[in-house]
Amino acid sequence: MDRDNLKELYFIAHISNVVSIMRYGILCHRKAQRIKHTSVAMQEIQDIRAKKSVPGGRPLHDYVNLYIDARNPMMYKIVCETSSSHTNLCVLIISTDVLDLTNVIITDGNAASDYTLFMPSPKGLKYVKEDFVFAESWTDADVIMYWEKKRIKCAEVLVPDRVPTEFINGAYVSCHEAKQKLLETGFDLPIYINSHLFFK
Repeated sequence: MDRDNLKELYFIAHISNVVSIMRYGILCHRKAQRIKHTSVAMQEIQDIRAKKSVPGGRPLHDYVNLYIDARNPMMYKIVCETSSSHTNLCVLIISTDVLDLTNVIITDGNAASDYTLFMPSPKGLKYVKEDFVFAESWTDADVIMYWEKKRIKCAEVLVPDRVPTEFINGAYVSCHEAKQKLLETGFDLPIYINSHLFFK
C-alpha cells in the first residue's frame, strides 16, 4: 500500500462512548477498562487478543487498534450477527498523521491472527495488500483464500496507549437517527452519513 492512497484511518465506537473519547482520547483496551463504557468488541476475539503481544513490543491490549478499512468483518459481525444496532454506532475518522507517532505498528491483517505480520510504521504499509483491504467483499469459493481475504480486510494500525483527540477529524454514521444521537453527545466535528459502511 502506498501511503498517498491512505486518506484516513478508522475507529469503530459505540456512540455512548464518544463523550469520554473526546475528553480522554481513544484509549487502549487496558486503559479503557478503568472507565465506564459500552464495548462493541467480540468477547471471543478479545480473549484471543488478551493473550497476544506485538513481537518485540507490548501486549496487544496496550494498543489502540485503528482499521485501515472500517467496512470489514468486524463491522459485519457487529451490525449483522449481534443484537447491536447500527444506530448506536459511529466510525471515528482518524488522521493518518498517527502513522508518525512513536512506536506505532502496522499489521497486514487482523492482529488476533497467527498469520499476521507486525511491522513498524509507516514503513510497514508496503506489506499491506491494498486491493484486498479495500475490496468490496472478502468472499471466495476457495475456503483458504476466504480466510486469508478476511484476515487481510482487518489490517490494523496499532497506537500505543491512546490516540489523542486532536487526531480525530470527524465521524461516519449509518443514518439520520445515528447522526442525531452523535450530535446529542456534543460532538462538534463533521458527521457524514454513509449507510454502505455499516452494511445497510
